[in-house]
Amino acid sequence: MAVSSVAASSGARFWDVVKAYVALTKPRIIELLLVTTAPAMFLAAGGLPPWQLILVTMIGGMFAAASANTFNCVLDADIDEIMRRTRRRPVPRHQVSTSHALVFGGVLAVLATLILGFGANWLSAVLALAANAFYVFVYTMWLKRRTWQNIVWGGIAGCFPPLIGWTAVTGRVDWAPLILFAVVFLWTPPHTWALAFRYRDDYAAAGVPMLPVVSTPPRVAAQIFWYTLATVVVSLLLWPVTPTGPLYPVVAAVLGAVFIAEAVALWRRARAGADGPQLKAMRLFHLSNTYLALLFLAVAVDPLLF
Repeated sequence: MAVSSVAASSGARFWDVVKAYVALTKPRIIELLLVTTAPAMFLAAGGLPPWQLILVTMIGGMFAAASANTFNCVLDADIDEIMRRTRRRPVPRHQVSTSHALVFGGVLAVLATLILGFGANWLSAVLALAANAFYVFVYTMWLKRRTWQNIVWGGIAGCFPPLIGWTAVTGRVDWAPLILFAVVFLWTPPHTWALAFRYRDDYAAAGVPMLPVVSTPPRVAAQIFWYTLATVVVSLLLWPVTPTGPLYPVVAAVLGAVFIAEAVALWRRARAGADGPQLKAMRLFHLSNTYLALLFLAVAVDPLLF
């Protein structure tokens, strides 16, 4: 019984360590990034790309994003320890040491580069490495704690997956993936600021100047509306540029109308004096996730049907 108890305890500790390292990579963010990678590959191939290429690109992209997120967890450990939303992350809880996390992030970056370079092409590998570096050095180390535009320009790192997916298939950069890049770029501020409304006090306590911390709800809501409108307009540009079949523009128009309507509703509530939970900003946050996922699903399905 004693031996089995020790074995069970060792097994539990092992899985606790595994879970801690997985948590370092922020899996939910990785899921969102991969959602924009594979559809770009389908669009570039005009149908179904080789499954081996899809697998290699997704694994390489996953490791690249995991590396960037791990470095972010190390660099933002002091902030994460203050914020209620992030204080249970592995580094603030001392589940993973700073040195081990840095080694883990470095290994992931090397693996991502090698997998993409040898499995797809070196242009895709360089783009993934550039996204990683941008997220760590430009967003995390420079912009995040200095300006309310942190997520506007820092969000560029999250726009690279469509470029990586496209170049994995074609070996070159074209207008279509640049439009998808721009869609994600414009989508990121309203998505993030809606979430920041809910955690405004956390960001303020940590000294992070997210827009809802440094500006009034009506002004933030106005920014969210204009970025949402720009996102929808740019998304419709893909149709004449590629061109796609009829599915994509119809889906983009319908999704865009719903997204804009929610942004207008948020702006109206803010102008009427709503604040905190009364703003219902999380409705737009959750809708923005659905919008991006379904939009890129249409990007993938359209070339399969037409």
